[in-house]
Amino acid sequence: MSENVDELGELKEKFRIIQMDMYEEYHSENTGAPWIVGFSGGKDSTLVVQLVIEMLLDIAPSDRKRPVHILCNDTLVESPILTSFINKMLEKLKDFCEAVNLPINVIKTTPPIDQTFWVNLIGRGYPPPTRNFRWCTDRMKIEPTSNYIQTQVSEKGEVILLLGVRSAESANRANSIKKHKNLEGTRLNPHGDLKGCFVFRPIVDLTTNDVWQLLFQRPPPWGGTHRELVTLYKNAQGGECPLIIDKSDAPSCGSSSSRFGCWTCTVVKKDKSMEGFVEAGHENLEPLLEFRDWLMVFREDRGNRMLERRNGRITLMDDGESTVPGPFSFEARNEILSRLIKIQENIGLSLISDDEIHKIKEIWSDDVLARANRHLKKYEIYKARTK
Repeated sequence: MSENVDELGELKEKFRIIQMDMYEEYHSENTGAPWIVGFSGGKDSTLVVQLVIEMLLDIAPSDRKRPVHILCNDTLVESPILTSFINKMLEKLKDFCEAVNLPINVIKTTPPIDQTFWVNLIGRGYPPPTRNFRWCTDRMKIEPTSNYIQTQVSEKGEVILLLGVRSAESANRANSIKKHKNLEGTRLNPHGDLKGCFVFRPIVDLTTNDVWQLLFQRPPPWGGTHRELVTLYKNAQGGECPLIIDKSDAPSCGSSSSRFGCWTCTVVKKDKSMEGFVEAGHENLEPLLEFRDWLMVFREDRGNRMLERRNGRITLMDDGESTVPGPFSFEARNEILSRLIKIQENIGLSLISDDEIHKIKEIWSDDVLARANRHLKKYEIYKARTK
């Protein structure tokens, strides 16, 4: 009994320090620098969003001088369960902040049409991501959020990015946090890649148990409970892929742990989170799981890959004889698209947009023309040499 009392007392003190740190940081001299709160839909970022809103509600409207942005990224291939949950959360946050007149903008970034997962995979023929060729993280996660942050830096001079990262998440995360030294006399550290962006980690010292306890003890200001969030974790048998704005954090995307994120992720061998959703009663998602597994096998079949890279060159492996597989052949790309559209029609969920299909076919036309021009040029060179 005394141990439980001690734990509660320790958590209460941690919470008091977090509240004090956030209040003091919000009222620091540089009130012109907006706060950008990274939100992934998971427990840690949800807690940070809640703490920010609670702090703003506790101060007088005249003191709410610093603008706040809640920034969420949608890769457009998130698990449909997660997408539905996050979209509802963002709408709740928007409606609540407008209703009580809080200076908060709720923003969702997405990759540009030219850099979506399907446009790169089916359009350009990129193979599904692997640990050695993780092309998706930069294009779909880092760049959309970084561009938004840089826009705010250009307008305001500086921004403060609040992240729900914690040392207790993993040894790798703890080591990553240690590398970033705070500016002297502040709780902030400069972002490694984004000039003018300073990172604030208000819950860095909380344990996973601390986070859940605080969420259970404090109902969300926007109404309801965190019950749906708990169910999401329970069904997914793991955690969320966090908002990523730094290449050093990229390994957390597609890690070996069970995380819910992109349903197309082929960096992991097994998608335990999607399996968990299916086992929990979402049988309609089983075709997505099967398609993702099929893609991994399809990727390894050399017969589905071109000999030339996209630049027309042939790359040899270290043995000097074997060739590195190029992008998917046009036949393979068409097969992937056909299967995807069929699944989309069968399950009644939007998996690929008409705009993406249009862009894909545009890239196919350009690729056919570029390939024809390369072959024509090679033929002209050959003819010139044989005269």
